[in-house]
Amino acid sequence: MTDSIFLGSEIEQPDPAQARFHVLPIPFERTVSYGGGTGQGPAAIIEASEQLETWDGYSNPSALGIYTHPAVDCSVATPDVMANIASATRAIVEQGGLVVGLGGEHSVTWGVLKGYLDAGVRDFGIVQIDAHADLRDAYEGDPHSHASVMRLAVEAGLPLFQLGVRAYCEEEMQARKTFGVRHLDADVLVPQNINSIQLPADFPDKVFFTLDIDGMDPSIFPSTGTPVPGGLGWYQTLGLFESVARQRQIIGFDVLEFAPIPGFHAYEFAASQLVYKLMGIVARSQ
Repeated sequence: MTDSIFLGSEIEQPDPAQARFHVLPIPFERTVSYGGGTGQGPAAIIEASEQLETWDGYSNPSALGIYTHPAVDCSVATPDVMANIASATRAIVEQGGLVVGLGGEHSVTWGVLKGYLDAGVRDFGIVQIDAHADLRDAYEGDPHSHASVMRLAVEAGLPLFQLGVRAYCEEEMQARKTFGVRHLDADVLVPQNINSIQLPADFPDKVFFTLDIDGMDPSIFPSTGTPVPGGLGWYQTLGLFESVARQRQIIGFDVLEFAPIPGFHAYEFAASQLVYKLMGIVARSQ
């Protein structure tokens, strides 16, 4: 259970049926392959959100309602964790809410996507910001690894567009070809300071956006388990997200792989502000 609510210093917990944004904490950490701490990410982001202003610089996204759910039970076996995530997601979607998932390691995104599929939402694509392609068939023998989550998505038939990737293996290069994964990697985006993209005309009208904190540069977020230099900047990340929101309907998003560093609360605040900024972009685009 979460002890507080997102932006709890400024707002009251609304009636869930009246809330546009549904914050779903998913403190799952089981397959991390380098640094740990992502299981503490959701609670740290929610706690830090108490320092946010409701005005995000352009609008007040909280006016549309932000409901914070109890944390998903992640103490059970991995398939059951994914089922718990899918069940919570499905309930939000069927109620008409927009899921804002807080991880936890990136593997949890599959549970969220499964929840949309279970709710009958199938005509959507995925846009991913990440340092890693996450397209391995399995990693260390686990098909539910954080390094395999996008493989599960494309195998389920969901179109994928990747942004900012700069660490991948030959298997993942082949997977991109096999599954028709479109991409603009960091070696193009960062040196040219590209802040907006044009999605292909045949990309679905509905988009779920998954944002791995390590997609951004470690100078902004060293607070992640697998940092890779050469990542996206703060305003670049927001610009890319906004360019997608202008072209398509964002039906949900998640922010993942945030691992708090004790004593460095600036990163926790930045992560909470990032989440709220994304809410604002969605609110203004729709």
